Amino acid sequence: MFDPKKLLDDLLGSQVPGTTGTVRDKAGQAVQMAKDNPLAAGALAAVLLGTGTGRQVTGTAIKLGGLAAIGGLAYKAYQNYKAGNAPEQAPAAGTSGAGGPELLPPPADTAFHPSQAPQGEDEFTLTLVRAMISAAKADGHVDDEEREKIAGKLKLAGIGSDAEKFLLAELDSPLDLDTLVAGAKTDEQRLELYTASRLAIDPDTRAERGYLDLLAGRLGLPDALVDHVEATVSAAKVPAPAGTAPNPRW
Repeated sequence: MFDPKKLLDDLLGSQVPGTTGTVRDKAGQAVQMAKDNPLAAGALAAVLLGTGTGRQVTGTAIKLGGLAAIGGLAYKAYQNYKAGNAPEQAPAAGTSGAGGPELLPPPADTAFHPSQAPQGEDEFTLTLVRAMISAAKADGHVDDEEREKIAGKLKLAGIGSDAEKFLLAELDSPLDLDTLVAGAKTDEQRLELYTASRLAIDPDTRAERGYLDLLAGRLGLPDALVDHVEATVSAAKVPAPAGTAPNPRW
């Protein structure tokens, strides 16, 4: 059996396969590895979740690990929403966003912390992975040809056969919003599920934007809270380094 939390880290590019550092810490090495092997620079996300916009999570978010980063972003958006603040602005074009406020993991005494998951960390982590894959499929680009390409590239990623089988099975599964939404047991988890979905894609097509809007509605999230998630996630994502962006599909 694979480690769900490690798979989530891989999807968010938290660790560079073949190194012991994060993408941020190993930026130069990651770019070179990307030239040698497109899967090397956390590009598991690019293969499964890439939208052609070539943006990735950066800064302190990737140092926290996927589960803590998603919880931290959701918690930050929620706190700003409850305080009545305006949604924060994303970094200006051409900047790295590194000078923004440090992203912290959610406090241990809140329901955003992974240890508070009533169904257990691993089960909720798999729900978040499924949410990201469902978002990636929203524009319908994973046809038979694309699936074969993904299957071939997954073998290069070094994630293990069990994780490969899980990801390919999820790609093949029809969209089931009822099951996905039911996997979030608390209001906080529902916000995290939306945050993970928004992290997976940059909604630059009507299908992607429509999927996120539908998901937010099914999760019962207020529009103003969704706006805060959008702003918080946008601020945590910057253009990927040269050589790591996925190829556009048009």
